[in-house]
Amino acid sequence: MTIEKKSIDITDRITGKFQEGQMKLFLEKEQIGQMISGAKGNEFELKNGYYFDNERFYQMADVTSQPDAKYVDCDYENGWC
Repeated sequence: MTIEKKSIDITDRITGKFQEGQMKLFLEKEQIGQMISGAKGNEFELKNGYYFDNERFYQMADVTSQPDAKYVDCDYENGWC
């Protein structure tokens, strides 16, 4: 099993709430950043591990690229693995 970094598109899960004069951005209940209006248009300040690219929000996550072989032949009907 190897672990690698992967970008996950989370755009559909982002919500915005106007608080304290700013648009705060949330992924579920966690605040991940804020939107800032500037001369160049809207910009985003996001926590480490999140980024905005080509009109989409992404989260960097560790994912396993190959499952452990010892768990491949599970028999879930009979309850053993």
